[in-house]
Amino acid sequence: MKRHIYLEDIPLDEAQAALAAALKANDLWQPLEAETIPVTEANGRITAAAVFAKISSPHYHAAAMDGYAVRAQDTHGATETNPLRLPLTEGTAQAVNTGHALPAWANAVIMIEHTHLVDLDGSRSAHGLQAIEIRASVPPWHHVRPMGEDMVATELTLPANHKLRPVDLGALAGSGHATVSVYRQPRVAIIPTGSELVSAETAVTEGIAPGQIIEYNSIVLAAQVQKWGGIPTRWPVVKDEFEAIKTAVTQAAQTHDLILVNAGSSAGSEDYTAHVVKALGQLHVHGVAVRPGHPVIIGMLGVGDLGLGVRKETSPAPSPHSPVPIIGVPGYPVSAALTGEIFVEPLLAQWQGQPAYEPPTLEATLTRKLASPTGDDDFVRVAVGKVGKNVMATPISRGAGVITSLVRADGIVRIPRFSEGADAGSPVTVHLYRTPREIEKTIVAIGSHDLTLDLMAQFLAEKEGAWRLASANVGSLGGLVALRRGESHLGGSHLLDPETGVYNESYIHRYLPNQEIVLVTLVGREQGWIVPAGNPKGLAGWADAANPDVQVVNRQRGAGTRVLFDYELAQRDLTPEQVNGYDREEYTHLAVAAAVASGVADAGLGIRAAARALDLGFVPLAHEQYQLVMPKAHFESDLLKPLLDLLHDDRFKTAVAALPGYDVTPMGEIREVGNGR
Repeated sequence: MKRHIYLEDIPLDEAQAALAAALKANDLWQPLEAETIPVTEANGRITAAAVFAKISSPHYHAAAMDGYAVRAQDTHGATETNPLRLPLTEGTAQAVNTGHALPAWANAVIMIEHTHLVDLDGSRSAHGLQAIEIRASVPPWHHVRPMGEDMVATELTLPANHKLRPVDLGALAGSGHATVSVYRQPRVAIIPTGSELVSAETAVTEGIAPGQIIEYNSIVLAAQVQKWGGIPTRWPVVKDEFEAIKTAVTQAAQTHDLILVNAGSSAGSEDYTAHVVKALGQLHVHGVAVRPGHPVIIGMLGVGDLGLGVRKETSPAPSPHSPVPIIGVPGYPVSAALTGEIFVEPLLAQWQGQPAYEPPTLEATLTRKLASPTGDDDFVRVAVGKVGKNVMATPISRGAGVITSLVRADGIVRIPRFSEGADAGSPVTVHLYRTPREIEKTIVAIGSHDLTLDLMAQFLAEKEGAWRLASANVGSLGGLVALRRGESHLGGSHLLDPETGVYNESYIHRYLPNQEIVLVTLVGREQGWIVPAGNPKGLAGWADAANPDVQVVNRQRGAGTRVLFDYELAQRDLTPEQVNGYDREEYTHLAVAAAVASGVADAGLGIRAAARALDLGFVPLAHEQYQLVMPKAHFESDLLKPLLDLLHDDRFKTAVAALPGYDVTPMGEIREVGNGR
């Protein structure tokens, strides 16, 4: 089939308008039809019509306390010094329990605690107590729930287009309703395409070969649809073949309100989604100026005499609207998730009589410069934390295929098209994925990477109050710069001073002048060559870095491991130019290990635990201290107390000690570095 290039890369607002116009033209813009369901099954559903009370609640005058029903006027004159006795007779005083109907003659209830049982003459003989003695009068309707106190018959109980909550279900039942009319939930078919895709189940049971990709976009999209009130149907993976995709789309159109085809929406030789849409209906959009998510497709199936206008009579679902909208969702995971938020959620909300979701926002300060393509609306994932009085937003990985960037993201910063980006220090609006309360309880760590930070985050999350540790890996020097700018609470660092052999202190004097700093030792650890199992190149020492037959992978400039590497090279009169791969950089120890495991490098400098994690070999070369650098004000704050407490927690120490190459003996040692003014 002929390769299909984008029709036009149009602005986001035009793409959204095109979808709305297509829906309106095909009478698909209004909410879906109503259905009646039991109140007990209605939580989270949307009312399709206003609900009015069938009966009053309560539908009689009810006692609100255990006690005695009386007429308020009969209690006048009762005092502590002049108690009043009321006979236990019809029309004067009658025992009632909470919720009992009040006798027709009564208009008040006296609590049982405020009465004494006596004889009519005031004595407490064994002849039978025939009266109550009271020492205070009561006003009319005292301790009485009058009829209709909660709701009155014919009164509005709930409006239309209302999302039902647990308390609303009680109001419905209490006003005499056993069923409720709600909008039918949209049925959404999700069709993953790609000959290279395998299910997670297959990958676990049969393994996964190079070139194969675990298919999880449909899991994410289905969960989004369910969260937004729809009913998702995940199709089995469809191969990159025009007829196969066309058949799947045709079948899905018989029983669903919306179809999402994942992948195959770009302009490659195996991207058939646009062709399928054109063959079965009308293609309205192919390419949207958003980043990430350019290759979005929007179309309408069943427009014209294409056999899609009538649903099969055997369809298990109520007849959805026809024609059927279809959205081609990009294959990259971040693009797919954001396409759901941008296009799918507003449509499902519209079909359920709801406005599009507006996340809570927070004003923050950008910690790094953001360059943005001028023609695109740019959706940038950020980590957010409150450092002192300032809320800081730190951009995280921008790769469209990096699903973990969405997992770690606290929110999205939207850079509008025709903007070239934003400078560091600029105010930005963050559209939050988390609550402001969670942001308040976030400890921000920016600096050197270490596996113990992941363990620390896990232990903090388990603590009462669920504290969060958000870490960004920018290297030891980058962490000190972040502290100087007030962007973080602490940073991991292992910078060796070649003149003194002392870690971190001289760099703190240089990069954090005029600050009181506390150095807290986290661990001692081994550094060495991460190599393939068996060490096939026979690496033994630092000088092997200059072996012309060895391809290395390096850490980024400013990383403590890079500083150590440069120091050891200089000690041996070796230059970076003598090291093959010196300029290839990775930002974490695990990334170095992954580069070695993939075969793109023969060796890389890193920690033993990273080598063990990927079943690689390790050649030990040095021992070092990994420390947490924090301003004294943060060290003494309540926010960091849970983290510091962990350093004396036996469970945490045991977990860290179990990692290969780690020494927890110095954990928790504290040294103040006097940089005061």
